[in-house]
Parts: sequence; structure tokens; C-alpha cells
Amino acid sequence: MEVTARLNNAPLSAQKARLVGDQIRGMPVDKALNLLKFSSKKAAAIFKKVLESAIANAEHNESADIDELRVSTVYVNEGATMKRFKARAKGRANHILKRTCHITVKVAEYE
Repeated sequence: MEVTARLNNAPLSAQKARLVGDQIRGMPVDKALNLLKFSSKKAAAIFKKVLESAIANAEHNESADIDELRVSTVYVNEGATMKRFKARAKGRANHILKRTCHITVKVAEYE
């Protein structure tokens, strides 16, 4: 039994989100939540909400025991990029790319 939670169009780059995702992959959910709670990265707060959603899905939909859950899979894909520009001197402009990502977290019971 594997339960999924997904967040689309999270407002940060996939590269920055993968750093946090790699930290919690394979951990028990209580340790992963503790790590995310005290992490200083912006992605940690976003991952914490997605992980809590996956835990709630497992408890409600599959009647899973929370103490037996672990983070089985985490992956981060690139989302749409918003293209903006900033006016510069002499009529020029600099491009600004506001990147987004899709975060997927799967939890499963220990085997």
C-alpha cells in the first residue's frame, strides 16, 4: 500500500526543492517531519505540508497506522516558468524567470 500527496506549481525552483526531497527520502515519517520542522530552507515548509497531507491520506483512505509509515518516494518535477522582465537603463530589459515545480510524496508501511 502506497499513498500519494501531490502539490502542483509550488513557487520555487525544482533544483532547490530536490535538496530537501533527497534528505527525507526513505525516512520514517516522524523523523522526516522533525527534520523538516527545524530546517531553515523555504522548501522544507512546503514539503512538510505535502508530507502531512500524505500521512492524512494514508490514515483516512487506507486506515494505515501512522507509526508504521515511511517516506517511500519523493520526486520533484519542473513546472511552468513565468517570464517577467525588469526595466534597465537605456531602454534595455533583463529577463526574470520565476520557476515553479511539482512535488510528489509517497508514503508506505514498513515491510
